[in-house]
Amino acid sequence: MSVKIEESWQRVLHDEFEKPYFQHLTAFVRGEYATATVYPPGPQIFHAFDACPFDRTKVVILGQDPYHGRGQAHGLSFSVAPGVRTPPSLQNIFKELHDDLGTPPASDGNLDRWAQQGVLLLNATLTVRASEPGSHQKKGWEQFTDAVIQKVSDLKEHVVFILWGAYAQKKGEVIDGRKHLVLKAAHPSPYAADKGFFGSRPFSKTNAYLEQHGEAPIQW
Repeated sequence: MSVKIEESWQRVLHDEFEKPYFQHLTAFVRGEYATATVYPPGPQIFHAFDACPFDRTKVVILGQDPYHGRGQAHGLSFSVAPGVRTPPSLQNIFKELHDDLGTPPASDGNLDRWAQQGVLLLNATLTVRASEPGSHQKKGWEQFTDAVIQKVSDLKEHVVFILWGAYAQKKGEVIDGRKHLVLKAAHPSPYAADKGFFGSRPFSKTNAYLEQHGEAPIQW
């Protein structure tokens, strides 16, 4: 079936789009957008892929659900649309970034600047009903994003996978740790950040690994 997604991802994921589960998922998502308020806006469902082509992907940061509040989600994990108040988890990410690299907090929570440098900001579930967290879980998105992770692991080398929290770490079990760097820490949410997220230094570790393998570091 035809899916509007960046060309290199279209090539890599073509077979996935033809599978029955993805066709059922597409029908479900279309029905939801037609009858309910769903985030992110339809054209931004695959924004993570459009902003970070497969051929340029060198870091993957895995989230769970899109934000379910009005105007927040725009297709990138942990990121919010320009002009939207920075959510608590992202505030903690910026705090760790400052402690790790001395980078001052960003003026907003839009992480497109990371995506454009090769950071795939991937949620496990790509859509959600307004004010109903988890409402689009177990509809097929997880199978699709599992396939994305598997493709990156199988077809690329020396990618950094950043897995925050037990959910992301479970989902990342398919990653080949022999040819990629897998960084695990507690989730940056206010409920967990002080249990191993703060002080984990993912940004400096990522850049050191990328430079070690001949890649430009991320300007976080």
